[in-house]
Amino acid sequence: MGNLYQKLLENGKSDFYPYHMPGHKRKPLTEVLKRVCDIDITEIDGFDNLHHAEGILAQLQKRAAKIYGSEECFYLVGGSTAGILSAIATVIKRGETFLIGRNCHKSVYHGAYLNGANTEYLFPESVKGVGIVGEVTAQQVQLALESNSRIKAVIIVSPTYEGVVSNVREIADIVHEYGIPLIVDEAHGAHFGFHEMWPHSACTQGADIVIQSLHKTLPSLTQTALLHVNGNLVDRSRLKRFLAIHQTSSPSYVFMAGIEESLDYMESVGKSRMDKFADLWWQMLKNLSACKVLMIYPKKMDGQDFGDAKETKEKRIKYDIGKLVISVENSNISGQKLYDILLNDYHLQMEMAGGSYVLAMFTLADEQDAYVRLTEALLEIDKKLRISVPAKAKSDVAPNREPLEKAMEFWMAWDMTTELVDVDDCDGRIAGDFINLYPPGVPVVVPGEILKEEILEIIKEYIRQGLPVHGVKCMEGKVWLEVIYGKQ
Repeated sequence: MGNLYQKLLENGKSDFYPYHMPGHKRKPLTEVLKRVCDIDITEIDGFDNLHHAEGILAQLQKRAAKIYGSEECFYLVGGSTAGILSAIATVIKRGETFLIGRNCHKSVYHGAYLNGANTEYLFPESVKGVGIVGEVTAQQVQLALESNSRIKAVIIVSPTYEGVVSNVREIADIVHEYGIPLIVDEAHGAHFGFHEMWPHSACTQGADIVIQSLHKTLPSLTQTALLHVNGNLVDRSRLKRFLAIHQTSSPSYVFMAGIEESLDYMESVGKSRMDKFADLWWQMLKNLSACKVLMIYPKKMDGQDFGDAKETKEKRIKYDIGKLVISVENSNISGQKLYDILLNDYHLQMEMAGGSYVLAMFTLADEQDAYVRLTEALLEIDKKLRISVPAKAKSDVAPNREPLEKAMEFWMAWDMTTELVDVDDCDGRIAGDFINLYPPGVPVVVPGEILKEEILEIIKEYIRQGLPVHGVKCMEGKVWLEVIYGKQ
């Protein structure tokens, strides 16, 4: 049958005139089109239809399932967001209860909102001294399911944005005891399963639905992702219905060819590239152990040395190689300040800054220079810093530390009339909008929750540090929040 990219190239060079979409008609009318117009097509003869795949796209999706060890796989051209929205709509009906990790991406909350789902939360503990959220444990899931018989599905994120991995196998076994499905947002783990130094993919650990963003960690185009499904707890015809609803009816063949090419790459040279990736990673951690003020995670985990390629599998399984968290907890600067120094003075663009840390992401595409530049910069910066232990630890300014009291379900609150109120007058008011740092898009506050002084101080501290806080308005020298209209 030949691969999709080659078929697209051959079609672009043929004398078949396109009396069909897209509007550029394979002509390089703009600078962007000069790169892709010859392979950008619509659903024409010989190229299959993603929403009713029977030909080449059906074969490619079967191949992707085989690669990851799932029973069935679907291409996503709207990123993991499209997969998460579709998965939630499949397993949760309006008014039913959904158990979710509070550290889930905002798309999970959007899916619950669209389906009028009631939510119960799993609150992972923070990693001490770092300010990032840890794993969801099987014990937490067990206790939550024991205490609420109305829960119809569970969703967790593993690995997290910062690389923390939960024990999906144990969690899946517990969830299945209650006859309900487990969804794993594995958006940041599309590289799992290709090398023994990384955790197994949730696809082979009992999860019923797994969503992966190829573009986050593999050589693939932005918006390319996969959804995997296993077992008999998921209505697959219903899933296909919602995939068609939440994805465009004109899926990009450029994106789909990118998915195929990415998986080709991983099957052919992925193992050797990840060998090199792991070697460069461990060498960087060894070199960064010379830092006196900055703390490197995962150099230390639970008080034990982690920076050794020969560590036990039990330790490795809890962390995703490639997510470097640089903590400023004991320094005299903030996470945002370190981010700015790396950007402006060293021309190193980090993934994000938090109150107490900066996150750098590495993939198999990074060469030695990427590791050397960041290592040299951090060692140089570290020498200029001084140890400073403030009265309040920087990592205390972290989201989701304590559950906020819920006044109403957030899908109800989000549709209610709101008013803007000065943050200093919001104690006891009900939040009318999400408040989060973006990236990563994990809610600090969810609509319907009662705002308390502690969380309001955290929000103000984020703003003082110049962090990207979404869901607030800064006007007239004040910070304003959307709250439910009228005094409660």
